Amino acid sequence: MNMTRGVIWLARSGYAARGVVYAIVAFIAVLAALGAARSVDTKGAIQQLLAQPFGAGLLWLIVIGLLAHVAWRFTQGIRDTDRHGSDAKGLLIRGGLLGSGGVNLLLALFTLSLISGLDTLASGNSSGGGKADLLQRLLGLQHSKWLIYVVALVPLGAGIAHLIKAWRAHFERYFQCDSQTMRLVRPISRIGLAARGCVFLIIAALLFMGGSRYQPTDPPGLKEAFEALQRLPAGSWLLLAIGIGLLAFALYSFAEARWRRIDLSEVMD
Repeated sequence: MNMTRGVIWLARSGYAARGVVYAIVAFIAVLAALGAARSVDTKGAIQQLLAQPFGAGLLWLIVIGLLAHVAWRFTQGIRDTDRHGSDAKGLLIRGGLLGSGGVNLLLALFTLSLISGLDTLASGNSSGGGKADLLQRLLGLQHSKWLIYVVALVPLGAGIAHLIKAWRAHFERYFQCDSQTMRLVRPISRIGLAARGCVFLIIAALLFMGGSRYQPTDPPGLKEAFEALQRLPAGSWLLLAIGIGLLAFALYSFAEARWRRIDLSEVMD
């Protein structure tokens, strides 16, 4: 029973931590759209949070939550708690869960580096170049320039998957709440998933159009996507809409923390 409660805690606290991070990003995106702040990505949001009163304490809570989310994502992907299956589609979804866990692990490590004052991970000036050089040597200069287009397939697939998830609303099957609550959760979740999907598609577009301007080990992220939006006609309004949408995604994450069904029958066997 204690182990069961521990896994449930991992899952719920992880979803809550993701909600906190996206709530901060959404808030700053809205401020940037209104001209009151510069757009940032998830790492920039965490850096700004550290500068606030009690920021270090809040970041410790976020680190714990993110690591919990990593553990839960790996559990979902490896043990197939949501029963996606072992066919091609199921393995693709489970691979996406593992990838999500990997991304959140990097974000957790980045946050730890800020708290401990080891800003080499935060700046990425030394490690990023070294990784890029190693990749160049491993793949050869003539082949590595095409790797960026392979990398672009990841946010492209994630964006399409989010839009499909928002349209079909299959996420409802994983919620355990009454119909009245679901009537409120459903539209917020669909807006949030669609907004996050659009951000992924913008990142993919930047990679496809930018080509060799980006390094495979340092692809564009939320910050670059927001800046690309701002350069478009009516860009501030588009960024405002995405910011509100990402706030909806944060609320969707909080809803998962509260009402998501955590099926442990496969995990505890």
